[in-house]
Amino acid sequence: MTPHAPSGPAARHHPEACTIGVDFGTLSGRAVVVRVRDGAELGSSVHEYSHAVIEDRLPSTEAPLPPDWALQHPEDWRDVLRTAVPAALADAGVDPAHVIGIATDFTACTVLPTTPDGTPLALTPEWTDRPHAWPKLWKHHAAQEQADRINALAHARGEKWIARYGGKISSEWQYAKALQVLEEDPAVYAACARWIEAADWIVWQLTGAESRNTCTAGYKGIHQDGAYPSPEYLAGLHPDFADFPATRLEHPLSPLGSRVGSLSDRAAHWTGLPEGIAVAAGNVDAHVAAPAAGAVENGRMLAIMGTSTCHVLNGATLAEVPGICGVVDGGIVEGAYGYEAGQSAVGDIFAWWLRQGVPEHYRAEADASGEDLHQLLTRKAADQPVGAHGLVALDWMNGNRSPLVDHHLSGVVAGLTLDTRPEDVYRALLESTAFGTRIIVETFEDGGVPVEEFIVTGGLRKNALLMQIYADVLRRPVSVGTSEQGPALGSAIHAAVAAGAYPDVRSAASVMGSVQRHAYVPDPARADAYDALFGEYRALHEYFGTGADLLLHRLRRIRNTARLATTG
Repeated sequence: MTPHAPSGPAARHHPEACTIGVDFGTLSGRAVVVRVRDGAELGSSVHEYSHAVIEDRLPSTEAPLPPDWALQHPEDWRDVLRTAVPAALADAGVDPAHVIGIATDFTACTVLPTTPDGTPLALTPEWTDRPHAWPKLWKHHAAQEQADRINALAHARGEKWIARYGGKISSEWQYAKALQVLEEDPAVYAACARWIEAADWIVWQLTGAESRNTCTAGYKGIHQDGAYPSPEYLAGLHPDFADFPATRLEHPLSPLGSRVGSLSDRAAHWTGLPEGIAVAAGNVDAHVAAPAAGAVENGRMLAIMGTSTCHVLNGATLAEVPGICGVVDGGIVEGAYGYEAGQSAVGDIFAWWLRQGVPEHYRAEADASGEDLHQLLTRKAADQPVGAHGLVALDWMNGNRSPLVDHHLSGVVAGLTLDTRPEDVYRALLESTAFGTRIIVETFEDGGVPVEEFIVTGGLRKNALLMQIYADVLRRPVSVGTSEQGPALGSAIHAAVAAGAYPDVRSAASVMGSVQRHAYVPDPARADAYDALFGEYRALHEYFGTGADLLLHRLRRIRNTARLATTG
């Protein structure tokens, strides 16, 4: 049995005291061991999910999934605790007795139905072959029809909370996904005792007791001013939905950085950590990264750039900003209004092009030069004058999260000719994500929330061309979080607060976080050229993104009808 952890001030302030941060992403989970006194990252490990994203068919059946589905396997998440945490400890060479706390973060809204004791319905014999019993990943977009009805009814009734979400609830969030379960498989919905964010479920696995955090409840669970939507409103969506929060969500909410429990004996055996150490409240991968990258003060927008991008920003006042993902009092740090926006695909777009648009001789060239395809296309595109490829693209390959909040939209590349090369499209796609971010920044500022600094963390921060494009497109410097594992470091910072090593997240961040200010600065000539291209992007954005009966919606309906005809 793993020995109990040291406790009290001596343990919290030991010069070698460490915390563990675990970041659960879309395709993998990563753990980092961080020294509390200075934020030094001593060791890390990554565990790739065995089942990745379940998009085609369930592991337990050959029946195909419908379009726009994205599920995950809960055992993949527990495997991160079993493998990545012990491996990170070994990599760090740290005595487990020096670890005083652990904290986790998760992609959101990734949500699952469970039994009363937290067992995922997907892992029970009765429900394992039912798709709606499985965890729905953030990028599950098959509940757009439910989201549209949620929004229409909220506006028709004048629900106060809808303005806190920019006027639209996303199909990615809890209510649309839960309503889809109720309407498409009511037996699964009836069997669901708890509808819980994976961010809270993994903490349940660590402590043995359910907890809920203020971040996911506020941004993804429509919890505002101390309450969920009313039974009367929910009954207007479906009579059996009226008690959804009271029966499946309701639980005391824990603030970020708080201690919600202690590491259980079972989790201690999984992780190799001492039983009884502090476990912090769950958190979202985007929001938790702010203290790691020097973005806790008001006006500092942090873009967490990976498969998608989340933009988080603290503000001093409550404002109504169209198309944002939400604003929550204390949603990022206590004492500020935390705003969130995002793009549903960024790195996923670049990876898609590498899979679909690169000929074999480019792959051979990359192999010969010892580059991967990203490096090859970046090198080939880097010296192009702005606009030389003659292209402009819309970054909607996975829908639009902000500000249109519409996951029935799809991508567009305009200007293709027989002379267009793979690196031309690649650069246009890089630029499209920067243009999408500029729309978001301008939307915040037009809504009365100033953006005084732009900071990037996440894996894409390592692409120097991409970062320079962002600086030029935004016409402002780009600062860069220095950690290779921004969200995991952010979780480790929250673990230090939960363990009592620091009084609050801000003070912990000032010691344990790290950022390189103004790592990239805009070039005036390129910025001027990008202004012209951005004008064309905005024209496409308006043409394809608004209107009563959109072309892209019609194409989506045609596609889904054809695919459903073949899947039955």
